[in-house]
Amino acid sequence: ITMNKSKLAIGLFVAGTLTAVFGLVILFVGPIIIDDQIVKNLVIDPENELSYTMWKDIPVPFFMSVYFFNILNPTEFLAGEIPMVEQRGPYVYRKRLQKQNITFHPNHTVSYLEYRSYFFEPSMSVGNESDVVTIPNMLVLGAAVMMDNMPHAVRLLLSATFKSFKEGPFLSKSVGELMWGYDSKLVDFLNKWFPGMLPSTGKFGLFSEFNNSNTGMFTVHTGKDDIRLIHKVNSWNGLTKLIYWKTPQCNMINGTAGQMWPPFMTKESTLPFYSPDACRSLELVYQREGIMKGIPLYRFVAPKTMFANGSDYAPNEGFCPCRQSGLLNVSSCRSNAPVFISQPHFYNADPVLLDYVQGLQPTEDEHGLFIDIHPETGVPLNVSIRLQLNLYMKKVSGITETGKISEVVMPMIWFEENGYMDGAIVKTFHTNLVLLPMVMVYMQYCFLGLGLATVLGAVLLHYSGKVRSLQHLVSAQQALPTASANKPTHWRPPF
Repeated sequence: ITMNKSKLAIGLFVAGTLTAVFGLVILFVGPIIIDDQIVKNLVIDPENELSYTMWKDIPVPFFMSVYFFNILNPTEFLAGEIPMVEQRGPYVYRKRLQKQNITFHPNHTVSYLEYRSYFFEPSMSVGNESDVVTIPNMLVLGAAVMMDNMPHAVRLLLSATFKSFKEGPFLSKSVGELMWGYDSKLVDFLNKWFPGMLPSTGKFGLFSEFNNSNTGMFTVHTGKDDIRLIHKVNSWNGLTKLIYWKTPQCNMINGTAGQMWPPFMTKESTLPFYSPDACRSLELVYQREGIMKGIPLYRFVAPKTMFANGSDYAPNEGFCPCRQSGLLNVSSCRSNAPVFISQPHFYNADPVLLDYVQGLQPTEDEHGLFIDIHPETGVPLNVSIRLQLNLYMKKVSGITETGKISEVVMPMIWFEENGYMDGAIVKTFHTNLVLLPMVMVYMQYCFLGLGLATVLGAVLLHYSGKVRSLQHLVSAQQALPTASANKPTHWRPPF
């Protein structure tokens, strides 16, 4: 029996040691295997069916919500009083993105044109596209500022032109017309006699260039040679740097195209991306951890320095001429129109901007922009990009349409582009990138625990066998003297 127990103990010890070693191997090799699978599945390659399809035709529902700043006191505003606005919206559009003209290159890059289309969603909106709102007439008030330094006679001629085409300082148009364009004889006149003065040659609308258009030819790294470069922009429209700004740093095209980022992020990582609409590279910074439908995430937000002026943040000096912090002057890439971009309601901007317009109430929850990223893969789970379009306006002598308007950066509209993972995609994502790694983690600790427990059991069994053998031996030795004492003696004669 003792021999059998000894063999059993040895067998258990060997099995437990092998199990523990296997657990240790999984502990160290498991994360490497997972990371290797992530790398293989993320590379932009038609052979990676799931990830390539997600990259080519983004399956996540995207929406653009538009809010107009309806002017409540246009007459008083023209007379020099502070403008009063009320927010009207959201007017929601479903956004469809599709990459076309996809071309792979030998240097592990891929080029494409991404087309965007917008479809009105009445059920998600506060009203219809037929709703009428009143906003500043960008053609009149914007052109007036652009002509401020021209000879007085030219300004008088421009004012007479406005009058002949019955263009005033404000527009009361339907949402659909303001968004996608309206017929204007002034626009036709300017396009005929001053070609290139306006950004578009057809109808004039705030988003007329956006619908059924592309964002330019992007060339990005596929990550096949170096996963750290995946999605990073190699060039845009053939350019490796911009020509809009005053310093090499501001003209850099940094980061990705703004849809995905390289994997294996840390809390020290940032989210750089190039935005053709903002005419520059932007960068978000880490704010906090979070969880979305069981998937861990990092939230990245816009730092206060993103639209800070050159006085408050020296690296932004190249984006000037600047006004207050929180405003980006994009006139250099918008036909010199006095247009500024900011966060909605001047969130994160110089508070003095709120003194010149009544009706603005900035809050982080409603007006801060953010991107929630799965740090292991660099895939966005929840995106909300919020920006505001503003027009710089003031009284310009000789152009009577400007009246006595006080100098002001006037909010016109703000919009939010948002999308989040949902449905079958998020389930697949959760299974492959959360559940399976979690199962592997549990397996490694189960094997370690089971192996150590088996080894401990084998040791206990071995020593218990030895103890029992020792007890039997002691008992046997103790029994010998007793037996000798009880043994009968034989009498021998003395001779």
